[in-house]
Amino acid sequence: MSVSPVKRQKMESALDQLKHHTTVVADTGDFNAIDEYKPLDATTNPSLILAAAQMPAYQKLVDDAVAYGKKLGGSEEEQIKNASDKLFVLFGAEILKRIPGRVSTEVDARLSFDKEGMIQRARRLIDLYKEVGVGKDRILIKLSSTWEGIQAGRVLEAEYGIHCNMTLLFSFAQAVACAEAGVTLISPFVGRILDWYVANGDKKTYEPSEDPGVKSVTKIYNYYKKFGYKTIVMGASFRNTGQIKALTGCDYLTISPKLLAELSKEHVKLTPTLSVKEAQACNLEKIHLDEKAFRWHHNEDQMAVEKLSDGIRRFAADAVKLERMLQVDVASRSAHV
Repeated sequence: MSVSPVKRQKMESALDQLKHHTTVVADTGDFNAIDEYKPLDATTNPSLILAAAQMPAYQKLVDDAVAYGKKLGGSEEEQIKNASDKLFVLFGAEILKRIPGRVSTEVDARLSFDKEGMIQRARRLIDLYKEVGVGKDRILIKLSSTWEGIQAGRVLEAEYGIHCNMTLLFSFAQAVACAEAGVTLISPFVGRILDWYVANGDKKTYEPSEDPGVKSVTKIYNYYKKFGYKTIVMGASFRNTGQIKALTGCDYLTISPKLLAELSKEHVKLTPTLSVKEAQACNLEKIHLDEKAFRWHHNEDQMAVEKLSDGIRRFAADAVKLERMLQVDVASRSAHV
């Protein structure tokens, strides 16, 4: 017996409704969460991998990564770097067994201002995936949305056919430069934008439609659709389900397991707030940004300047913590040889 669309709407959770309008991505390195919420894609970053790597369930992946680093040899520093890259790839490969789409794997944030370093590391990650039988079409390489990162993305896309996910994106200038570079996907950070305004302004709560992070992603989405850019907009870093629901219709949204769980229990009607048709009717002017213009426009946005540098520092700090954890394993393995 078929169920009427009206009845189905009542039965469906907010998460199921969202999936009709937006590609849902799981923002986690935890396989159980991926199995439970069945997203199309998944994203990881140093912080998520660090958290997952400390869970007993994933100890074998850590052991395998350390063994790989040892096998390649070199100094302890080189062994740890190789083990770290391998660990990211092992997590990514396991995640890909559970999703039909792509996984995002991040280049070390400490290379955020080193264009050539990022290109080299991205190609290395793709080679490591190839070693375990995963093609580059299933990988998005995450790069910081610095000027150098965006130009690394341009080269990786155009010269190597490597798809990039530009992360730590807070300003409209970053979004415009990414679109002009022809990258596959951008991850504007909704929650961290809100955090900044709450910390630095008088207003402590916002309605979802007035949320500064939501407004930022809405503007970027409308700009991309109005001017026909192919780059995918993937809202990221959410603090509550209100932000997510206010971006229904966005190309992709990457959501933490906690918020996926909340959406799966909600049964309110979702209506798309973003659409290509409405975007094309928007009153927006097309702009071009060379390096000087990019740096100036980005610098004019105090929130974006502070959150980009803060985000790079945080991811770099977690990369260091992960390496320290691997260092203990490398050292103990050496002691047993």
